Amino acid sequence: MAFVFVQHLDPTHESKLTELLSRSTRLPVLEVTKNLPVRKGRVYVIPPNKYLAMAGGRLKLIPRQMSDVPHMPIDLFFRTLAEDQGHNAIGVVLSGNGSDGTLGLEAIKGADGLAFAQDPKTAKFTSMPRSAIASGCVDLVLPPAAIARELAHPPHHPYLTAPPAERAEEIVAEPSLPYARIFSQLRSATSVDFSQYKQSTLKRRILRRMFVHRIDKLDNYVRLLQTSPSEVGKLFEDVLITVTRFFREPDSFGLLRKKVFPALMRDRRRGAPIRIWVPGCASGEEAYSIAISLVEFLGPKAPEVPIQIFGTDISEPAIARARAGLYRGNIALDVSPERLRRFFAKTDDSYRISKSIRDLCVFARQDLGADPPFSNIDLISCQNVLIYFGPELQKRVIPVFHYALKPHGALLLSPAESIAGFTELFMPVERRRRLYRKHSSLAQIRAALPPPFFTEKAEPLPTTEPARAPEPILPNIERAVDRLLLRRYTPDGVVIDGRMQVVLPYFRTRKVAVMSFRSEADLAALKTAAR
Repeated sequence: MAFVFVQHLDPTHESKLTELLSRSTRLPVLEVTKNLPVRKGRVYVIPPNKYLAMAGGRLKLIPRQMSDVPHMPIDLFFRTLAEDQGHNAIGVVLSGNGSDGTLGLEAIKGADGLAFAQDPKTAKFTSMPRSAIASGCVDLVLPPAAIARELAHPPHHPYLTAPPAERAEEIVAEPSLPYARIFSQLRSATSVDFSQYKQSTLKRRILRRMFVHRIDKLDNYVRLLQTSPSEVGKLFEDVLITVTRFFREPDSFGLLRKKVFPALMRDRRRGAPIRIWVPGCASGEEAYSIAISLVEFLGPKAPEVPIQIFGTDISEPAIARARAGLYRGNIALDVSPERLRRFFAKTDDSYRISKSIRDLCVFARQDLGADPPFSNIDLISCQNVLIYFGPELQKRVIPVFHYALKPHGALLLSPAESIAGFTELFMPVERRRRLYRKHSSLAQIRAALPPPFFTEKAEPLPTTEPARAPEPILPNIERAVDRLLLRRYTPDGVVIDGRMQVVLPYFRTRKVAVMSFRSEADLAALKTAAR
């Protein structure tokens, strides 16, 4: 491996670190004076008055800008390291003041790298390691000598000895029963079924927990989970770890201001609320960023427009942090000084979202794959969430978004995601930035609500009828005419089946007549009567 030292340095004084390290190692020690390719078996040191970044396997120097923004060179380097090296990144936070390094370690953890922090009891300055540990993203907390031994050990563990694809193949070759047991234990403890999540990501994060415990056999880790409820909780949070920050994906926020927000205000009735849903909101940064952007867009009209932003996530600790609205001083890397002054209150080394913005946002725990969605939503911003779902779960969730949106409502995904296979439900507004608009309600919604969650002991109801091929989403011309007539001349309503799926919608629903039926014949009779 290569070693990179990033220190807090006085911008006007020469660093002695290169000279000091050269006395302690036979490895070449280089102060970075220009852009350099990174080579294994070398030590690189940041120079004074510079930022250091990693891109394309090279170290790049960035001039330091003197401003009111706190100097956070470690966070900047760790973030670029995570983006460039992914699972090969290892971050170590040692003694120091402030919280620099915490957000960067979260990025490394989200990219499936490893995160270490010095045991505060051995640190002269404890703020930096304590901040990192409190974030929950640190894999191991150890004295410096023990961290050194751990850095010498990883090449012997399967987590770091092969690229992710090869590791996944190696794991798949093992019996599937251990994984089924792990998913069962997670489901029993958290009521979340991870069997429909992206398997390669899940397995890499299971491997990471095995690395932490020096376990190289899956069966041995299963036995640990069976005897350690705390490890089940740690695995759950490790699986859910995501990279988030304020105003992530700046192009997407530009698109909101340019196209989405103006469309939301066009022909809006006075007093009608703007309703926005942020699924997978993590610790709330995205929801608050959208609230700030919308208030800025509305300007003096903001107090006159009701705004309701719903942030949901599967992690209770993440939702608790979102509700508190308290963030480390590192957010100054992502939030402009003007926004910090206007929308945040400084408290010690942290920033708290102002009450005026906090009051616009409501946060709640929600399992996107199992719990009912919101409805009458103008905008759904679901960025970097679907990438963690397997194909079947994506197929279940995207129609739910269609159901939740108002006619012509907007869906915003990340550049790495798409609505592939559901072009009949959404039309692209900005294909490159993954902004979509809901198609008109002529499209038949087959899965308005997800199916109920079955526990391990529960069995689905048996049926004697053969499985039928699903009806096409787009109706033929006869059905289209029938439904247009129903829309104009019949009372509003829907017909739902025993799984709470909408099978016959009557569009603009206000009052609902609930009809139950026991067979497909009854349903066919209802459809005939409706026509």
